[in-house]
Amino acid sequence: MHAQRNIVIIGAVHGNFRLSFFNAALMKDPEGVLEKQGPNTRHPDMIRFTSHDGPTQHEDVIRAYLREAKGYAEAGQRPPKDDSALDLPDELVAALDADPELSEAFHALTRGRQKSYVINLNGAKTLQTKINRIDRFRGKIIDGKGATER
Repeated sequence: MHAQRNIVIIGAVHGNFRLSFFNAALMKDPEGVLEKQGPNTRHPDMIRFTSHDGPTQHEDVIRAYLREAKGYAEAGQRPPKDDSALDLPDELVAALDADPELSEAFHALTRGRQKSYVINLNGAKTLQTKINRIDRFRGKIIDGKGATER
């Protein structure tokens, strides 16, 4: 933490460890070391290490990136919010059009929760799987939950 804001978190995942920066959309990354955590991540936000000497080898870069992140925290800067419309799958649009209760509940969800359904449905390989998932998700949407929430 710096200036009462989280700036970086350390994590260990799948045989590597990483520094993940909060508000990464602000980071300039002149060294090109930041990576995306996954295919649905919008901005590169982590430095991944696969060996114990990785942080030592990148010490100057890490210190520079921490200074940059601390500067954003001190200035109170945050990346702009993305207000662009989500590209909803056709099957979801049809289900929302046919079910006013589902539509109202879906549009009341946070953008992140809506996006969780879009990502999940776009991962389906067949049309029938998408339709089945929408049916299965109906209760969760009505309850105000995201696709991966219990």
